[in-house]
Amino acid sequence: MNGLLTDLYELTMAAGYFEAGKSAEIATFEFGIRRLPPNRNYVLAAGLPQAVDYLLNLGFAGEEIDYLRGLPQFARAPGKFFEYLRGFRFTGDLFAVPEGTPLFAGEPLLTVRAPIIEAQVPETYLLSAVSFQTLVASKAARVVAAAGGRPVIEFGSRRAHTPEAGVLGARAAYLGGCTSTSNILAGFRFSIPVAGTAGHSWVMSFTCEDAAFRKLQSALGEHAVQLLDTYDIAGAARRVAALGAPLAGVRIDSGDFLSNARQVRAILDEAGLGAARIMVSGDLDEYRIRELLAAGAPIDSFGVGTQIAVSADAPSLSGVYKLVELEIGGIKRYTAKYSDDKSTIPGAKQIFRDVARDVVARSGECGRGEALLRPVILGGRLIEPLPSLEEARTRARESVARLAPALRQLETTDPWPAIYSRELRALAEQTRLNLLGTAPVA
Repeated sequence: MNGLLTDLYELTMAAGYFEAGKSAEIATFEFGIRRLPPNRNYVLAAGLPQAVDYLLNLGFAGEEIDYLRGLPQFARAPGKFFEYLRGFRFTGDLFAVPEGTPLFAGEPLLTVRAPIIEAQVPETYLLSAVSFQTLVASKAARVVAAAGGRPVIEFGSRRAHTPEAGVLGARAAYLGGCTSTSNILAGFRFSIPVAGTAGHSWVMSFTCEDAAFRKLQSALGEHAVQLLDTYDIAGAARRVAALGAPLAGVRIDSGDFLSNARQVRAILDEAGLGAARIMVSGDLDEYRIRELLAAGAPIDSFGVGTQIAVSADAPSLSGVYKLVELEIGGIKRYTAKYSDDKSTIPGAKQIFRDVARDVVARSGECGRGEALLRPVILGGRLIEPLPSLEEARTRARESVARLAPALRQLETTDPWPAIYSRELRALAEQTRLNLLGTAPVA
């Protein structure tokens, strides 16, 4: 992994830590959620394999170090710092909640414990990689819930912010409950089922729709899904129906989905094609899907692109990566940030989840329920293979199903009870007294 895939200040701080003789200090950083995105009752943790891959392979090539030497910000950095970078690798620990775990405001997704430079440099990458997939998985879960058991196919690669974001977005969408993706590379890389139809250009490339439909059916057989809205939807449905079986289904990509689906269903049924499925796509989100199904639209599946691929209504996560404690010569010093709306809680933490609430406790405390933060990397080594994408997807489905019904609805509701343990509250109070000389405001 390219060590330069970070913000400048991560490396200027690294040089400063080195110059100040702090490189042996053991730092604990937490990646937490300051607040939930709009219209969300929870988020689904995702992106852990990419974070692990980054930490296990992080380093600096010779030409990258030469580039840093040439930047004016490093003009006063000691030569030994650049030598240090030549042998740089992550030797610390990573604790994380499993992928597919619902999380709430104030709860950490990841904890990194390592020599301070090794813990500081990954901040930018970890925030980016985990936040993006968490947002997409969370959006996908909402869309899937609105579909009420009908398949949702992820169609968003062409709307993603980069081609690689399209691939990782497809992965996160599948984790969140989508049944398949149109992205072939995601299918190859992550063993996700792939699905697709044909584009309007297919129909337009023939002199008449009959020829386009006939040739697609000949080429794909029982996998053929005919696109109906290039010209006239009802007319296209009749032409497809006249061809008969085999036919997997049809897709409608524009217009009034409710009336068009009803008309197309009637045409297909009259032709004895009752098993042919109707898919709709085009600017769909969870609210539109819920509205269509509530109206009784005879729609069998949904293709959703933009809204999932960029988490359109909530495209950013209020994730923060903050120093919570330092260990210097075996002595711990607890750290916190105090500012309006951006304060942090000191000390490494654990989340205990039972059926009624989450308790955010100090690391090492005992608590009731499931301990969510688990060791992933210890001493720079992966301790065991990560759960597969299928296992993470199953965890997401089962974990979301266990949430209170109010949390699974599309509208926001009262937050899930997430409280601080007595020991953590005491640590926060003592740390504030030590740093500011004042107790926390009640």
